[in-house]
Amino acid sequence: MITITHDEVDAGALIRAAQTPEMGALVTFVGVVRDDDGLEAMELETYEEAAYEELAAIRDEALERYAVTSVEIVHRVGRLQVGDTILVIVVGAGHRKEAFPACEYVIDRLKQTVPIWKKEYRPGGEKWVAGEATGKRVD
Repeated sequence: MITITHDEVDAGALIRAAQTPEMGALVTFVGVVRDDDGLEAMELETYEEAAYEELAAIRDEALERYAVTSVEIVHRVGRLQVGDTILVIVVGAGHRKEAFPACEYVIDRLKQTVPIWKKEYRPGGEKWVAGEATGKRVD
């Protein structure tokens, strides 16, 4: 499942939906808006069509590179408050040794290539924040 949504994300529901009897490991990454030096909120925007394509490519890369059986990615957009879930990645595999590096690969690649932009809201004003994206594929 690849989803981009304005709605809250239920990580528990995603984990339960991803689970199959042959999986011995479900590694989950949950990204959350943190209270960082007075951050009040953030706005996430995306070029949705390109983001879906890139997320699907990253999922496919993870499935090819690692012995995992599923990769689920749900990313939120819109205005988020401190404590809100931004992103959930669930990677399923027979064993944890395959699932952990695959999950890390997915989050690292996502930050490098998926067109999602962040604006931060602080007491002194608002500003767009540069991400880690290079615009180039890194293998």
